[in-house]
Amino acid sequence: MKELVSGAERPMATEAAYSAVDASAAPAVSTRTSLILLSSLFFIWGFITSLNDILVPHLKNVFELSYTKAIFVQFSFFAAYLIVSVPAGALLKRVGYQLGLVLGLLIACAGCLVFIPAARMQVYEIFLLGLFVLAAGITILQVSANPFVIALGRSDSGPSRLNMTQAFNSLGTTLAPAFGGLIIFSAASSGLDLSTESGMAAFRAQEAALVEVPYFWLAVVLLVMVAFFSWVRLPVIHEQQVADKAVEEKGGAFSVLRYPRLTLGAVGIFVYVGAEVAIGSFLVNFFGESSVAGMEAAVAARYVSYYWAGAMVGRFAGALLLRYVRAGLMLAVCGFFATILIAVAMASSGMQAVWAILAVGLCNSIMFPTIFSLALGGLGRDTSQGSGVLCMAIVGGAVVPLLQGMLADYAGIQLSFLVPLLCYCYIVYYGAFSPLMRSKL
Repeated sequence: MKELVSGAERPMATEAAYSAVDASAAPAVSTRTSLILLSSLFFIWGFITSLNDILVPHLKNVFELSYTKAIFVQFSFFAAYLIVSVPAGALLKRVGYQLGLVLGLLIACAGCLVFIPAARMQVYEIFLLGLFVLAAGITILQVSANPFVIALGRSDSGPSRLNMTQAFNSLGTTLAPAFGGLIIFSAASSGLDLSTESGMAAFRAQEAALVEVPYFWLAVVLLVMVAFFSWVRLPVIHEQQVADKAVEEKGGAFSVLRYPRLTLGAVGIFVYVGAEVAIGSFLVNFFGESSVAGMEAAVAARYVSYYWAGAMVGRFAGALLLRYVRAGLMLAVCGFFATILIAVAMASSGMQAVWAILAVGLCNSIMFPTIFSLALGGLGRDTSQGSGVLCMAIVGGAVVPLLQGMLADYAGIQLSFLVPLLCYCYIVYYGAFSPLMRSKL
């Protein structure tokens, strides 16, 4: 991957394949300004994603769901990554990265607006549909923005740069639970007779309506961002095609899986996102257990913010440390401490269990951008396809929480944290042995 090349013209398909940024195509916006603008996207999709941690316990209460059924909030959201990621990679080859960002924002905006009829009709399945559409837009943003950030500078500093932008993603995930908890858990049952069917129906309608407010304003914010990113001129990433159609037909969309680092990195993204999302999804209920801390939902929601704040602080620190410490080594060390902390949370009670599981957020800090950067190393012309495969692996956020939900229904919520613990064991392996993985078979 080259850093910056001149020439405003988009390269033809017959030219040599590589990824580059054409700075001259956008003279009004510098590389640094572009990183700042892209960081705003990382912030907003982090904010939206973290709101799911509040939706899970809230909708569980509204619709009287089991843990397994309630976790379909996360399943519907992250299933979009499996379905949309590869088509999104193909879309970007046609329309470019900036238009991809605009389309992703538009689709995410539409998904937020679906929450309004879902809340008024009180139909759980419509909430799930809205989450899927919203996540489809965020998937396109992910596939566009991650390789964009990596391309805006030297390839060897890609992990550090991506960690910095991901820190703003963590800022969004930190603020969202406290914001969502303040609004969504603010329903008061005073004046309602909850012992009667009509009273319960009125209370559920009241709680369901609370979901409208944050998602309406998110739709407004996303629409403003659509207008802004349609107007601003970002640098152009040149990702050129190979003229030899035989190569394309032979490999297809998944030809990039011939790269061991990418394949094993995709598994790493799968288990990491799954573990991170699973932990966040069950924190409110975990803290509410009488054997743990017995917290009320609104109080527990504020503690969820500490989980994501740990990731934010760690990413800012990681952006600096990764300039001096080998990325794979840091990944393995963080994975190791995550397994220890989860084991402590499973075996203890009270605030010791609370702080142990919250500290896993700090370990999470550098994992996603580091795995992402390691997995894309050496892909060259296949970078966008590789990014699509890695974003598709984010479907782990649908599968792993579902497995934990099933175990929580069967064996209790505290023991269910065994599922993310096993996920971090794989991350230790990937970090420790990534330097031994050849770039290509």
